[in-house]
Amino acid sequence: MPETLSISASAKANIFIGAFSAVLYSVLLVAPVIATMLAADYNLSAGSVGLIASVELGCFSLATIPAYLWLRRTNIRWVSVGCIAVVIVGNVLSALAPNFETLLGLRAITALAAGSITVIILSITAKTTNPSRSYGVFLFAQLGMGAAILLLFPVLFAGRSVAAVYLTLAVLAALCLPATFCLKGYELKKAPAEASTTANSVTSRRTDIVALVAALLAVFGFYFALGGAWTFMVEIGAAGGTEIGVAATMLGVATAAGAIIALIATIVGESPRANLFIMGGYVLMGVAMLLLFGGPGLIRFVVAVFIFKLAWSWLLPFLLSTVSRVGGTQVMNSTNLMIGGGLAVGPFVAGQIIEATGGFGTMLTTAIIVLGIAAIASAVVMSRAAKPSTAAVTDPDPTAAGSDPAVAHASA
Repeated sequence: MPETLSISASAKANIFIGAFSAVLYSVLLVAPVIATMLAADYNLSAGSVGLIASVELGCFSLATIPAYLWLRRTNIRWVSVGCIAVVIVGNVLSALAPNFETLLGLRAITALAAGSITVIILSITAKTTNPSRSYGVFLFAQLGMGAAILLLFPVLFAGRSVAAVYLTLAVLAALCLPATFCLKGYELKKAPAEASTTANSVTSRRTDIVALVAALLAVFGFYFALGGAWTFMVEIGAAGGTEIGVAATMLGVATAAGAIIALIATIVGESPRANLFIMGGYVLMGVAMLLLFGGPGLIRFVVAVFIFKLAWSWLLPFLLSTVSRVGGTQVMNSTNLMIGGGLAVGPFVAGQIIEATGGFGTMLTTAIIVLGIAAIASAVVMSRAAKPSTAAVTDPDPTAAGSDPAVAHASA
């Protein structure tokens, strides 16, 4: 169980989490909006447009790997400032990119910087006094921005070049800069070395490894199933006779509703019923995918979309909070890689299955099976995760002589 921030530090951290989650994940959320713009402005094929999206998502996730070296050794406030500066400059230069090759390189660097801040977000969220609430902030900010992008960007940027979108992203990133000062900078630094280990240390470490593997499998499986099913939701609706425009609108409305559900999860925060919320969410996601079999008509399609979106928006904050309790900062660093990996591999595998079978049934079956594996892994995590701490916490004193910044827990 990671050291916990004080109540005041947690409140400030939530501002940082919300601001940066909304803006940095917009890099991924705008992909459907700018795909047509990219193709027109740079005369790109669908494959080249897909390559840009894949490179951005891949670099966003791969930022996890170098973070193993710097995350607990650096001042995360100044790392955030540096990375957001790279994001701003990267978006401005992307707007000015003269050719596809230059744009591809710029998007890779920009996504790597954005992913580095995301690692900080996930890690600091695990250390707040109420992780479920903070993960709710994390998700609500993304879904709120996602709804705005789906509903507003096509109108605002109709007839404009992709440069206008990148410049808008640069402005949004610049507006986040003051939020970096919600962090003190030392929240993730290693605590002083502890005393010699006991005879039970080896057993404990083995238990941690089992929990860690299960946690990462749960997150990867969840995002694999989510990404695969959600990516082709409009096409599934169209196959059942729903007009593409209507289906896309329903996805936008469901995203807005999902943001409200995430907000409710934020208000609920840590709960003794968290395990029930998680497993119930998995069941509802499975039910929603079952409703999509056989070319659903409009009503069944809309019901399935809303159940699916609301279910995963509700369970995810509680799942991430539970995962954070099996390994703290480092497991949440790895979680960023699992999220990106699941979102990248899920749609790719789903697309290959659809292309090979000519329908959606096998893809949905695969997604349900993977979701079931994620649910089993989640159950393992829940059985091994430490219970959330309710102890009062005081702010660490970074100036105390001879001590590394750490958090002191008051006695319950």
